[in-house]
Amino acid sequence: MMLYVIFGVFALLSWMVSSRLKSKFEKYSRVSINMSGAQIAEKMLRDNGIYDVQIRRVQGNLTDFYDPTNKTVNLSEGVYDSYSVAAAAVAAHETGHAIQHAEAYSFLELRTMLVPLQNASARILNIVFIAMFVGSLLLPTVLPYGLALLIIIGAYTVFTIFSVVTLPVEINASQRAVNWLTNTGIVAGSTRDNAIDALKWAAYTYVVAALSSIATLVYYILSYVNSRD
Repeated sequence: MMLYVIFGVFALLSWMVSSRLKSKFEKYSRVSINMSGAQIAEKMLRDNGIYDVQIRRVQGNLTDFYDPTNKTVNLSEGVYDSYSVAAAAVAAHETGHAIQHAEAYSFLELRTMLVPLQNASARILNIVFIAMFVGSLLLPTVLPYGLALLIIIGAYTVFTIFSVVTLPVEINASQRAVNWLTNTGIVAGSTRDNAIDALKWAAYTYVVAALSSIATLVYYILSYVNSRD
């Protein structure tokens, strides 16, 4: 029951933050500037001496990301062609990741190293949960409950480390974005405040994810300790 409460609380928090982020993005998408998201990303890359990163348009809403495996800044349709503060903030943030990559930013390198481990942990966790779902009568013979908990704890430890490492990566990228946008004069005064506010709410999504992972990990650790009594 406690696990359902944890999932419920953080699912609600995640929905609230996500809804607020979308609202902020829509609001600041109506505040115009003289450069598009793609132009922002292009200029920021050039200003930092980076010429081997491509800028691509991707489908979706707020689906923007930087891919270190092929060095691409991927901007959603609402960012790539948009001349708005919201687009500028998002484009500069994702370009901030490209700059981190070029500078071998330690936390980004650590997060990249953790990706294969996280993917493997997710696959293992799915197998364990399927085994547990199949039936409690089969589980003790196929996979003892204590061992199952240890595997779950291991997987959530990886998830938690990944979530925590992600925080400084995202915060640093936002700081780079705001500093560059301010120094170039692309945003100033109220538009600068708008960009900071949009990026702040984007950061909250990662904070909620990290707290959720930590809470879930603690729950399974306590469950394992109690099972040993």
